[in-house]
Amino acid sequence: MDGYRGGVSLLTGWLPTTVFIIAALLVIAALFRRRARWYLIALPICAVVGVVCALAARTYMDSEGLAGDPAPFWLWLWIGAAGAALAAWILRLRRGGWVGRTVPLLGVVSALVAAVLVVNQWVGYYRTVQVAWASLSAGPLPGQTDPDQLSSLRDTKQTAGRVVPVDIPDEASGFKHRTEYVYLPPAWFAGKNPPALPALEMIGGEFNTPADWIRLGNATSAADKYAQAHDGVAPIEVFVDSGGSFNNDTECVDGPRGNSASHLTKDVRPYVVNNFGARSDAASWGIIGWSMGGTCAMDLTVTHPDLFSSFVDIGGDLGPSSGTKAQTISRLFGGNAAQWNAYDPMTVMAEHGKYAGVSGLFVDADGRRQGGRGHKWKFPKGGFHRPQPQNQAPAGFGGNGGDDFADPGAKGSSQKLCTAMKGVDIDCSIDSVGDGHTWQSATKALTVALPVIGAKVGVT
Repeated sequence: MDGYRGGVSLLTGWLPTTVFIIAALLVIAALFRRRARWYLIALPICAVVGVVCALAARTYMDSEGLAGDPAPFWLWLWIGAAGAALAAWILRLRRGGWVGRTVPLLGVVSALVAAVLVVNQWVGYYRTVQVAWASLSAGPLPGQTDPDQLSSLRDTKQTAGRVVPVDIPDEASGFKHRTEYVYLPPAWFAGKNPPALPALEMIGGEFNTPADWIRLGNATSAADKYAQAHDGVAPIEVFVDSGGSFNNDTECVDGPRGNSASHLTKDVRPYVVNNFGARSDAASWGIIGWSMGGTCAMDLTVTHPDLFSSFVDIGGDLGPSSGTKAQTISRLFGGNAAQWNAYDPMTVMAEHGKYAGVSGLFVDADGRRQGGRGHKWKFPKGGFHRPQPQNQAPAGFGGNGGDDFADPGAKGSSQKLCTAMKGVDIDCSIDSVGDGHTWQSATKALTVALPVIGAKVGVT
């Protein structure tokens, strides 16, 4: 499956550099004319339009709470360039001739393409042209198998797991969702009947498709490697749809944007138990999430400890968020503050009191932890633990260790949450893996976290 990830890079190298150079040349050509009047009147107008477009885009992103990390300067520069080129195109429509009309339009298109490439580099969404094409053309996933073929694979020895597309009924939630996917490890096919295996729900970021963890996060490849080290045994992984559409930020709660929480708890979980023989007890179920999905993983676990016993929060926030608290209450809960309380993890934990058998792992996706990288994780009795350097307190629980890690979300979310969790007997730890809030960091974090949560949900 690793070969599936090869190809021409969209993040570095000759292709994005070429696009940026061509876009810059076309925008310059769009703004160039051999008339003094153009530079005295038209060019300042184009510049003002470009600045307004860049400021408007930034204001919109900030007001909608679309990103926890600041966007790169180049994004606003290219959006401004597209706005300036658009103004030049409008000003040259009547007297520019076909060349004068075509070049500015090409400048607009190329600047927008450059802006999209910057966003892709920012979040690491598509690593290569081939991965982007497979996703946009709805090509098959690595290891994808039609559900009707599963019976013919029973009682066979598989060297890799299979990915099965599923259409999970939504009677319990009413949540309209896209096709979801189930990863079945090699051990699932051995014998005449599938063994009862633990399961993990896999949740992606704010803008997502259910296949993102597979295409972008390399999740099934990581699961196969894990299974190879455990005689073919690994958790069943369910790649869920938390949004219903690419740009619907539900934060995995029930509200005006859809009953996402009910879908993940009342639709998905029973379906996997009933159709794939997964264990049904909470101790055998966990959640791994990236970015918004990390917040979801943590929040669903503390709000449903009867269904999930462990989580991995990679680059998540303090709680479900869609801007400020007031904006979040309005957008996610229709103005109902009581509903916000029902999903706010700090409030939920305080009201719940002591938990039993619940563990969590926070992974900072920014890679700024002091003291270097490379800590090895282990799973002793009692939950997740990272070996601590000598004479240093655990991160987030007082002492010098509180400054040892950067946080996976803004404003010290991991330390705040972990401290609160310790107070209610949720065993949690914090580590740092990655080089930015990107899917590449999520892939690295998954490699670290999967053996830990696999042991927690009962893979032996």
